[in-house]
Amino acid sequence: MKQLNALAGFMILAGKNADVLPTHISLYLALFWSWKQHGFCEPFPIYRKELMTIAHIHSIATYHKCIKDLITMGAIKYIPSYDYYRGSLIYLSDIARKTA
Repeated sequence: MKQLNALAGFMILAGKNADVLPTHISLYLALFWSWKQHGFCEPFPIYRKELMTIAHIHSIATYHKCIKDLITMGAIKYIPSYDYYRGSLIYLSDIARKTA
């Protein structure tokens, strides 16, 4: 149920906030897919190259801007890793309560 609350909350936020662009939605859905692939365990590791491919984001600058924006919106909690092989860690927030 937490999974649906996270997705529904983000989609409500996206509908109400004109600053949410298609790249934000695409990246969030790629993060959600990655979360599913890791059995909905949190935190889960992410890899920039993989997410950019899934989200169809071609610019590293756009990727980083979208990550920062998602953090600012409260949609994710991001723990960076500077080790290429370990990946950064992500928590998807249950923002359904915040947007209601």
